[in-house]
Amino acid sequence: MKTEKGTISVSLVNETLALAVARGLDALQLAEAAGIPAPMLASPKSRVSSAQYGALWVGIARALDDEFFGQDSHRMKFGSFIAMTRTALTARNGAQALARAVGFMRLVLDDLGARIETNDERVRLCLVEREGTKPPAMFAYATYFIVVYGLLCWLVGRRIPLIEARFRCAEPPAAHEYQLMFCDDMAFGQPESYVDLSPVFLELPVIQTPRSAKPFLRDAPASFVVKYRNPGSLAARVRKTLRTLPTAGWPAADQMAARLNVAEATMRRRLKQEGHTYQSIKDDLRRDIAIGELQKSRRTIADIAASVGFAEPSAFHRAFRKWTGMRPTDYRPARADLTRRAESD
Repeated sequence: MKTEKGTISVSLVNETLALAVARGLDALQLAEAAGIPAPMLASPKSRVSSAQYGALWVGIARALDDEFFGQDSHRMKFGSFIAMTRTALTARNGAQALARAVGFMRLVLDDLGARIETNDERVRLCLVEREGTKPPAMFAYATYFIVVYGLLCWLVGRRIPLIEARFRCAEPPAAHEYQLMFCDDMAFGQPESYVDLSPVFLELPVIQTPRSAKPFLRDAPASFVVKYRNPGSLAARVRKTLRTLPTAGWPAADQMAARLNVAEATMRRRLKQEGHTYQSIKDDLRRDIAIGELQKSRRTIADIAASVGFAEPSAFHRAFRKWTGMRPTDYRPARADLTRRAESD
């Protein structure tokens, strides 16, 4: 299963750091250890790579000895996810794997749990708070769901489609980022919290083994935030198609619509409903590719500018500042860090 190399909004990074700060940790120290410089945290349009966010996730979980970031009155001690994976690995199929994952979470958390309801149209994961407690912030629901859902997708070897999601909490500042994690049909301030999954996974066999678990556990569960993003939207289909082509060969809107077998007007209307335009998807993808190149390669900024479709580096600099609020050089890791990464590759 190929990982989508997307980026993550700094607003989500700051939500994550706020949980650590509330428990006495130093936000700047944690961010720096994850390769996220302080100016990036202060720039509202900034984005971080999935690798940076993953390092931050692990750093906070380790420092707190809590893989649920202090969002429950009972700690999910560091190493719990590994134990949960091993428990679910022996499941026969998707239905049994989901039951085991939810059962494991019931053992480690006191305030937030889940109930599984199944019919022919959907599998509903009802997220239930302890009686008498207020709904938690969206980040708590998302953490619980991502851990269970990401593990389930990996076990059966495919991204399980989500139908709709409803939450009791108020709409968070990074609502669009959560929509990427879940699905387009998402609402807040609802009477109950649940996520509906397509039932296609129930009878799928668990295909993973203890051997395949080793590389999986190196990046999980932080990698799930990007890895299993909503692919069912038209925007995701457009993005996936663009990724297969060199930027110089990206088609015009009418040509993209033809590739997707929809009318151009239909494509534009549906993208607008999802909060995008064809141009904004291309810009976001250029931004994500550029960020990845700036952080992982030794290529010059002029080379990177050309690789994402800019004839002039100055035009790339202007576009990058518009996208992220920062300069391309601000996304370069320290030279020692770059050397270390190159040696480990």
